Amino acid sequence: MFKLNRINRYFRIMIPPVKITKVDIYRFSIPMVPFTISTGTMDHAQNVFIRVHTDAGFYGVGECSAFPMIVGETQDTCLIMAKEFARLWIEKDALDIEGRLQQLHSFTAGNTTIKGAFDMALYDIAAKHAGLPLYQFLGGTKRVVESDITIGIAALGVMAQKALEFKASDAHILKVKLGKNAVEDVERVKQIREAIGDDLKIRIDANQGWSFDDAVFALQAMGKYDIEFCEQPMRTWDDDRLPELMKLSPVKIMADESVYNHHDARKQINSSSCHYINIKLAKSGGIFEAKQIHDLAASKGIPCMMGGMLESRIALSAKLHFVYASPNIKFYDMDTCMLGHLADPCVGGVTYDGYKLDIADAPGIGADADETFLAKCEKIAV
Repeated sequence: MFKLNRINRYFRIMIPPVKITKVDIYRFSIPMVPFTISTGTMDHAQNVFIRVHTDAGFYGVGECSAFPMIVGETQDTCLIMAKEFARLWIEKDALDIEGRLQQLHSFTAGNTTIKGAFDMALYDIAAKHAGLPLYQFLGGTKRVVESDITIGIAALGVMAQKALEFKASDAHILKVKLGKNAVEDVERVKQIREAIGDDLKIRIDANQGWSFDDAVFALQAMGKYDIEFCEQPMRTWDDDRLPELMKLSPVKIMADESVYNHHDARKQINSSSCHYINIKLAKSGGIFEAKQIHDLAASKGIPCMMGGMLESRIALSAKLHFVYASPNIKFYDMDTCMLGHLADPCVGGVTYDGYKLDIADAPGIGADADETFLAKCEKIAV
């Protein structure tokens, strides 16, 4: 397992700096089939793509996907903050990852989504400089990674039909979005389980949609349908009631929006508020903080999931590298670009074999944006 402080100390002492010369920022909108969760519907991925150029002759890439109903950032706010962040980094050492990220945190609180893109670009640069795929740079090894596939909220019956379609495509794990109406949610899960039988795993995600009473009702009613876990049943302001829900629910609880950083993770774990934690780079602000969440959870025996928003295969590639280096990630919700994206703006990167993910051993993240797609995107140069 790699130690972030040790890596940064090594780069500062042993290796000459690699200076950041400029940053290109792109409005990276990806059209998609409308996708609905309890907090709203999106018809395009509100993404931002960046290239952080260096005096070493190569650049690092980063991507983030704004999901305003969850994280509170829009594509426009990400673009504004990206310009500010880029100005902070010009002529600074790209290999001092901790120092560069601290600059961003000192400049502004929050804004974890766009911070995640800048974090990703630094790790791409560092791994390319070392001549290693990112997962090897992070001290990881490849393993089998099979993603679930998500069913968005739809009318009763429609979701069961979608589940059958996914079963026919050889999916083994379904993630079912809920949280609009607890009574109907129970019926949705009942219909899905009856349609697909017992062979497939079902995990559910309420996206904070239930009250405490709704959560108790729904989870107790769903217990007989063999649910692997429930993500984020209630709003984060009800976190103090999670220990009570844990005792009443026959379904295990995964913290998502309740955990942005390792401090949140510590509080959730110490208060016995979750069985599992969902790590997302859009919440943590990137790999640096995600690793701290992972390691803390591992030390407490709390398995994690790798999740995401609506990223393309560029950010998904970085997440797969992180998974390979993070053995306590036991669950994989890595279907982001399979959720109705109508364009694939990525060159290289993650490949799918059914629902299993793999990536070639190219230096760095091993993914970049397609130049034809980029030519249609708004560009900001700093």
